[in-house]
Amino acid sequence: MSDLVAEKNVVAEKLELLKSRAAIRAVDVANMLGTTPETVSRWNQGRAYPRPVKESLLADLEYIVERLSEFYSDPNTTRSWLYSRHSYFNGLRPADLIQEGRIAEVLEAIQAMADPTYT
Repeated sequence: MSDLVAEKNVVAEKLELLKSRAAIRAVDVANMLGTTPETVSRWNQGRAYPRPVKESLLADLEYIVERLSEFYSDPNTTRSWLYSRHSYFNGLRPADLIQEGRIAEVLEAIQAMADPTYT
């Protein structure tokens, strides 16, 4: 298998995981990663590969969704968490924070959810 095909499979798998576990579509990925839906489509088809910064953000988004799946079994609930305003973030949406590269804050909130005293 060529490196490009192997890379395509990795990116396509990440995109599929985002879709299946969080109902996140290509347009959502594009918005959070600061690119276009067409670019995400090319990644998914193996016609292009994300640059390192975008690849890192995609991996972070995948990790966030994996962590959220520990709390939410319904993909639509996970999506809702990402796109809803939260008092934890002073009324901001996690999806907006991800877009701004504020991954640590989102992961901190998810970790707080794992704390039995979280309300």
